[in-house]
Amino acid sequence: MSSNSRLTIATHILAWMALVETGRADPVTSERIARSVNTNPVVIRRLLGALARKGLVKSHRGANAGWTLATSADAITLSDIYRAVDDGSLFAMHASPPNQACPVGRGIQPVLTQVYDALDAVLQKQLAEVTIKDILDRILAKDR
Repeated sequence: MSSNSRLTIATHILAWMALVETGRADPVTSERIARSVNTNPVVIRRLLGALARKGLVKSHRGANAGWTLATSADAITLSDIYRAVDDGSLFAMHASPPNQACPVGRGIQPVLTQVYDALDAVLQKQLAEVTIKDILDRILAKDR
């Protein structure tokens, strides 16, 4: 089973942008960001689009085209990022409906929905407590 890396890559993007902004406030290109993440700039642009739709980054056109944070790094939480780049619950139900004639098939989805909703609430609470500034500070502390 492969894990979804959108949250991780989006957090990397925003932490890198926050680091760059400590030195200068010029917009950065998806190509520059992609070098840090070590991925294709198209992947970066897709995530930047999702982050922009939630107001976390903004794009700049023209001679100095690129991207900047739309707000300070200490105002962006991992919960904000998660909601911007994830398309639903951490856990999914069956791809096709289970057999409703079976007692387990009939009852599993409502029971698991309750469990998964509770887990999602805990996840969102934890993610809301960590900001991009926190992440960047931890990264830089490890680098010392």
